[in-house]
Amino acid sequence: MCILHILFRTQRRVKNYVYNAHMTKDIREIHDALLDIIACMSRPEPDVALLAGLDEPLDRALMPLLVRIERRGPIGVVELADVVGRDHTTVSRQVARLDELGLVTRRPGKKDKRVREAEATPLGRQVADAIDQTRVRLMSEMLADWSVADRHELVRLMKRFAGDMNDWVARRKSEDGAEEGAG
Repeated sequence: MCILHILFRTQRRVKNYVYNAHMTKDIREIHDALLDIIACMSRPEPDVALLAGLDEPLDRALMPLLVRIERRGPIGVVELADVVGRDHTTVSRQVARLDELGLVTRRPGKKDKRVREAEATPLGRQVADAIDQTRVRLMSEMLADWSVADRHELVRLMKRFAGDMNDWVARRKSEDGAEEGAG
């Protein structure tokens, strides 16, 4: 299921709905563009290119987890599974494999000792840095014909969109939790 289907599925009636044909067209085009981006990112070629520069081979399924742990860690397995859209038992096994490879360490959570958090080791940060360097090279090729102003605008708008999406998800979780508690 695509991210917009997950985020914008209506589980209850939308309040204050105002029909706007232009907004509908824009949302359709945003959705189509995101589907294209997700399709490209889901293909093996980008991952193969990102992993080609590593000294030690790393399974494709582990790469996004390592990068997320390095960026967002320490992070619990359930939260990580939620972020990557995978089952927590699968992610738990994959994090255990990253631990075996010496790329992450697992420890009890700081806030809740029952939660096992993963954090990148120095070797894990080194591997994530190598992936980032390759990503910079690949993205530089893709954006070679873009002006500096266009790249800055893309970054600004993507960060704004990502922030708004994260805020929306947090509000939904909060509302859903309040409704469950009231029931």
